[in-house]
Amino acid sequence: MKTAGIDIGSITAKAAIVEDGRILGTKVAFTGYNASLAGRSVYERLLDELGMDASSVMKIISTGYGRNSVDFADKSMTEIICHGAGAHFINPEVRSIIDIGGQDSKALVVDKDGKVKDFVMNDKCAAGTGRFLEVMARALEVNLDDFGALSLRSESPSKISSICTVFAESEVISLISKGEVRENIIAGIHDSVASRVFAMAQRIGLSQPIMMTGGVAKNIGVVKALEKKIGSPVEVNDYAQVNGAIGAAVLAGKMG
Repeated sequence: MKTAGIDIGSITAKAAIVEDGRILGTKVAFTGYNASLAGRSVYERLLDELGMDASSVMKIISTGYGRNSVDFADKSMTEIICHGAGAHFINPEVRSIIDIGGQDSKALVVDKDGKVKDFVMNDKCAAGTGRFLEVMARALEVNLDDFGALSLRSESPSKISSICTVFAESEVISLISKGEVRENIIAGIHDSVASRVFAMAQRIGLSQPIMMTGGVAKNIGVVKALEKKIGSPVEVNDYAQVNGAIGAAVLAGKMG
C-alpha cells in the first residue's frame, strides 16, 4: 500500500511516499507565504517525478507547523511523533533524535518501537536553529551551503557568548571588524548552536544511538560540533531533511 507524508515547515515543505517498507521518493521545496499551496505543490511534484497518480496513494498524513493547512490529508499529526517514527523507520536501533529545523530545534527520546518517551523543544527563540545560521551567513557574506566545509578549516574557533540572535550577530560583526579569520568565526557559530541544542537535550537525557535530522543536519560543521559536545557519534543519513515527512507516511500506513 502506498502512503504519503507531507511536512510543512517554516522554511521548507517536504513530501514522502512509502510502500511496503520502502521509500519510493521524497521532495523538498520552499514553503513561501502560502503553506496550503506549498503542501499541494510539493506533493504533486513528487507524484509527477514518480510517474504516479494521486489515486494510487491510499492515505496521507500531514505534519509540521503548517500541518492543518494541508486540506487533502486524511489526518494531521505533530512533528514530534512523526520524527520519532521516521527515525525508527530508517534505523530501528536509534533511541534519540536531535532535530534542528528552520525556526525550532527539538530533542526526542524514543523506545524500541519508535514511540516518543520524552521530548524537549525550543520554538520561542531563533538561536540554535537554521534561521540563526542564515542570519550569521548574511553577516559574514558567506553562502550558507559553504558554512560546514569552511568551519572544518578552523584552528581556533571564536567564542560567541550571546545566546540571542541579535546580540550574537553584533558579536560576529565585531569579530569581523577586528580581523578575525572567517573560518574561526563560523566554527564559533557552530559551537554556539551545538552548545544551545546540547543544553536543551540534556534536560531529557540522550540515549545512544543518536540521529540528527532536519535541514541543519546537512551542515557537517554543526554535526561535528554536536558530536564533540555529546562525546559520541551522531548519525546523519540522506533523508535527514525529510525525516518528518517519511515518519508521517509510515504512520499513514498504520491507519485503520
